[in-house]
Amino acid sequence: MKDSIIVVGGYGHVGGTICKELGEVFPGKVYAAGRKRAPAEAFCRETDGKVLPLQLDISKPFDASLLESVRLVVMCLDQTDTAFAEACLRSGTNYMDVSANGVFLTDLEQWGRLGEASGTGVLSIGLAPGLTNLLAGEAQRLLEETAQLDISIMLGLGDKHGRAAIEWTVDNLCIDFEVTQEHRRVKVASFTDGKLIDFGAELGRKKAYRFPFSDQQTLAQTLGVPTVSTRLGFDQERMTKVVAGLRTLGIRQLLKRPWIRQAAIEAFERWKLGDDGFAIKVEGQGSVDNKETKVEWLLQGRDQSKITALVAAEVAKSLYTTEFSPGVFHIEQLFRLEQMRDWLEKQASLTVAVR
Repeated sequence: MKDSIIVVGGYGHVGGTICKELGEVFPGKVYAAGRKRAPAEAFCRETDGKVLPLQLDISKPFDASLLESVRLVVMCLDQTDTAFAEACLRSGTNYMDVSANGVFLTDLEQWGRLGEASGTGVLSIGLAPGLTNLLAGEAQRLLEETAQLDISIMLGLGDKHGRAAIEWTVDNLCIDFEVTQEHRRVKVASFTDGKLIDFGAELGRKKAYRFPFSDQQTLAQTLGVPTVSTRLGFDQERMTKVVAGLRTLGIRQLLKRPWIRQAAIEAFERWKLGDDGFAIKVEGQGSVDNKETKVEWLLQGRDQSKITALVAAEVAKSLYTTEFSPGVFHIEQLFRLEQMRDWLEKQASLTVAVR
């Protein structure tokens, strides 16, 4: 009987919160999995037995019989290939991925089109991608025709970010990536093409720059929008300017040196220059009744890692208790913002404006 849940990376920063949330609803069914047994056991003791430890290294071959009793796998680690996810889905085990690696998500999505999945896979889960996708979907539904979606994310440097998230951010500070403009794929550079974004009365206007969040590639396809962009900025504007300036000066080559990359990661870990606030602004441009119309969704809150985990926990509960069609989907293809709204509005401020 498939009745257990494995959270890979389950004793990490985000995974731990997911485990605790699911352990309250499905006690004794949730396993916090990772390469090392000791930290998994230490974490599980904090849950009074509601979450159980499991040693599992997904980078190595594993016994596929493990999946016979597993209904759902929640992946909180970056992967170099899709083999483990494919094994889950082939076996009829549902799979969801909290990582933001655009290449990996695209590869798994393309594999899903082959029709070999017996389970349901859900991608783009968390804050960005995740809530950004759901807000974009709501913006599109308020418009009869959608010409453009612009997503802007402001992160607080005083927040506690997991090391994997920091490494991903540093590694993507100076890369080129593709976006969709007027239905065409064009190459842009991260931390260029800055825009001043109004994040509301409390946070004010802050500069945000292009950044390779996977939502912009996904939404152009799933929602069929001609032009989609995602930008990133920090609550401390001087840090945003510093990063943009270093990009201009050629930090790309420097970050290829391991010791400089490591120093940058450690600097992000140590610096607590702002607070733990975050904001998401999704702007949809299009028309209603043949009149130019703009829709703006604004989400403001604190502790983006916790919000990421709560989104994942909500999706996991649905995948555990509800039957979905087999295949690989992005969050906006199976879920709507309304399904998150009860808990989300207790954690954050959510507003919408139509002009």
